Amino acid sequence: MPPTPSIVPGINQDVYLVLDDFGRLGWAWPETHVDATDFETIVTDLLEAVFINPVRVIGFNTAGGWSRDVSEDVAHELRRRCAAEERDLPDFLQEFVERYAKPTSEVQPALPIR
Repeated sequence: MPPTPSIVPGINQDVYLVLDDFGRLGWAWPETHVDATDFETIVTDLLEAVFINPVRVIGFNTAGGWSRDVSEDVAHELRRRCAAEERDLPDFLQEFVERYAKPTSEVQPALPIR
């Protein structure tokens, strides 16, 4: 018997989707155009409040055969981008970044004075 063709398109691209919390309406994966699912666009959209209360970010590539939770990567990039642009992290992203971004080694803890 010949193998059954896949119903998944063979597009070899990394896709990132944001799970958003809409309060009493619940959590949902908002509809997103295929051209707006790359890492850079997702980070930019988060900073521009396209997503109002992100819960998690999932990345996958069906042709590459991988999927994983990339929330930590996104949280670190949000923190890095805000620092590079010398701007505060938007309030609506605070909880997301605090949940996923562990403290970076870029900040040197204070040494005791002797």
